[in-house]
Amino acid sequence: MVHLTQRLAPDVAGRVRILLVDDDRELIDLLSFALRRGGLDPVAAYDGEAALRQFEERRPDLVVLDISLGTSSGLDVLKELRQRSSLPVIMLTALDSEEDKVRGLEAGADDYLTKPFSHRELIARIRAQLRRNGQVVAVQQAQQTVFRVGTISLDLDKHSVTRAGQPISLTVMEFRLLHCLMMNAGRVVPTSELLKQVWGYQDLSGSDVVRVTVHRLRRKLEPDPSRPQLLHTIPGVGVLLKSDTEPEAG
Repeated sequence: MVHLTQRLAPDVAGRVRILLVDDDRELIDLLSFALRRGGLDPVAAYDGEAALRQFEERRPDLVVLDISLGTSSGLDVLKELRQRSSLPVIMLTALDSEEDKVRGLEAGADDYLTKPFSHRELIARIRAQLRRNGQVVAVQQAQQTVFRVGTISLDLDKHSVTRAGQPISLTVMEFRLLHCLMMNAGRVVPTSELLKQVWGYQDLSGSDVVRVTVHRLRRKLEPDPSRPQLLHTIPGVGVLLKSDTEPEAG
């Protein structure tokens, strides 16, 4: 098992190791070529069993995982990975489906890309996730470690969130997004700023990941997600976490 605090090792050439998991062998070959040109060390797996075996044997720094693996499910692989490590995971899906995006993020994915996508975009997302992963300690050493808005409390040191004193389970990216919004409570945070601060890139093609993660947070924090009191999306602008509203528990 890989411990959460363990630094995953690059290969002997010093390159960061990326585990690519997809049952499309041609796509894996193309992505591997692109990643090598980008200075990364790709490791291939074509099904869930091979992915978990390669994870244990090769100790990657990041996983790119297709949501559909033919006879197995990428979501099942993701859930197993999350029991072993908190390393960044980018999900791939061929379906531009809200349900797939929500399921992937809920299972613990840090980001996702919808096929088809460019190799440059994938490499940019990989580098952004690796940068964000390296900034977790710095964020936790910030001067203010406890944030409160209404009945919501976020504790950086304990990496915990409560609503009216009751614990709320959040994924890593949900926690980071809520932290960013709580630091800016009462003002609209532009989508580009959220992408930069939370996901590590500013390409607005990734705005869907913000929208879906906000949707996930509403389901966990709002008494009635269809009538939000706390989290408000301002179309074409960004997200507002109201500082003067206390949603009722329940």
